[in-house]
Amino acid sequence: MSGKETPGTGTVDTATKKVFVKTYGCQMNVYDSQRMTDALAADGYCATDVIEDADLVLLNTCHIREKAAEKVYSELGRIRQLKEERAKDGRETLIGVSGCVAQAEGREILRRAPAVDLVIGPQTYHRLPAVVKRARGGEKIVETEYAIEDKFAHLPHPEGRIVRSRGVTAFLTVQEGCDKFCTFCVVPYTRGAEVSRPVSQIVAEAERLAASGVREVTLLGQNVNAWHGEGVDGREWGLGELLFRLAEIPGIDRLRYTTSHPRDMDDALIAAHRDLDKLMPYLHLPVQAGSDRILKAMNRRHTAEEYLRLIERIRAARPDIAMSGDFIVGFPGETEEDFAETMRLVRAVGYAQAFSFKYSPRPGTPGADMADHVPEAVKGERLQRLQALLTEQQRDFARSLVGTEIDLLLEKPGREAGQLVGRSPWLQPVIVDDAAGRIGDIVKVRIARAGPNSLFADPVGEIGAPERAEATKGVYV
Repeated sequence: MSGKETPGTGTVDTATKKVFVKTYGCQMNVYDSQRMTDALAADGYCATDVIEDADLVLLNTCHIREKAAEKVYSELGRIRQLKEERAKDGRETLIGVSGCVAQAEGREILRRAPAVDLVIGPQTYHRLPAVVKRARGGEKIVETEYAIEDKFAHLPHPEGRIVRSRGVTAFLTVQEGCDKFCTFCVVPYTRGAEVSRPVSQIVAEAERLAASGVREVTLLGQNVNAWHGEGVDGREWGLGELLFRLAEIPGIDRLRYTTSHPRDMDDALIAAHRDLDKLMPYLHLPVQAGSDRILKAMNRRHTAEEYLRLIERIRAARPDIAMSGDFIVGFPGETEEDFAETMRLVRAVGYAQAFSFKYSPRPGTPGADMADHVPEAVKGERLQRLQALLTEQQRDFARSLVGTEIDLLLEKPGREAGQLVGRSPWLQPVIVDDAAGRIGDIVKVRIARAGPNSLFADPVGEIGAPERAEATKGVYV
């Protein structure tokens, strides 16, 4: 999953204590941060975007790359100073570390950062209120042990509770964990084995999201297309069948899912892209490398040619689909010819968006113990070449949309007065005049121009009248 940071969300004045959550990493972590603030709300905490106001600071961490983990320790040093300053005024500040660094490093965090009061792993967030109470009593706590069968038993929004609206789009976890054991990745060790949530739970949460005003739902999982959950008929369903069921929910107009593995892209899921209008024409399908030798060393268990044939099948089913991917440059043993194979694959696919990174050895993974690590300077030079190609492809795709008409879900105000921002079916931000409609409307717009990171559009037809038609389909080759 792609890397980013997201601050805590929203402030509720009725609570007496405040929590600041800083989120590192993937969309799953963003979702988990919402779970934590929901769990703490029942214990009298409200979320704040101002860290200086917080009685509890939580860093929800990512362990995919070494730089991300070290960034957390650097941040903890700054928060320790804040804690010490507040203590001079008699104000208590608790510091907590959650997420994948917490799961992987446990008590090592307390050793390296003694100001931390609690460490809690991704599968134990339902225990967070009790852990915070113990920490307030002066106990140093590491809470990372869990039972696999409990993974989805304690997710938020119990039966009968209407979820607090977070806007017109929302994430919904359907699967956690990973059984693939790619040699570069820590996820199987921090998130555990693949476990799928049952259909009834997923549908119930989606219905409550719709009731709160959500119009677009993104299904989340470390390997989301490996989801196989128990259906209401007692059968095991696949992701394609689940998507059709979710599309029946009134108010849910758009569906997405991330992140996928090529080996779990089955016929039923491809058919869903062909037949289901509500499933957006955008697919994040990481390949990581284009060299079969490196793919084997990564334990990806597919070849470059198999990946390319899969892309052909997907595009045959949905010609307007935009492809996104992940790439790792400089995996141990990667030669210039191996890297050239990656560049050839990128040119063959034509990505609308992609994320690329230098290989970062993670302790405890097989890749960290491999020979022939690539020098940092070589990794950096290759990454620059790859990113230049990917940026060129992203811009080409954006320019190919100029002049087309699309349905745009209006999500939030723009940075400038008089603007609204929505997402295209292909996930790009689109800026339009606020006369086009209201937040939550789906309006017909025509793409006028493509900027470096956004599209700019004009309303089509009667201004302010929301449209419900399917987006115009244009093929990207």
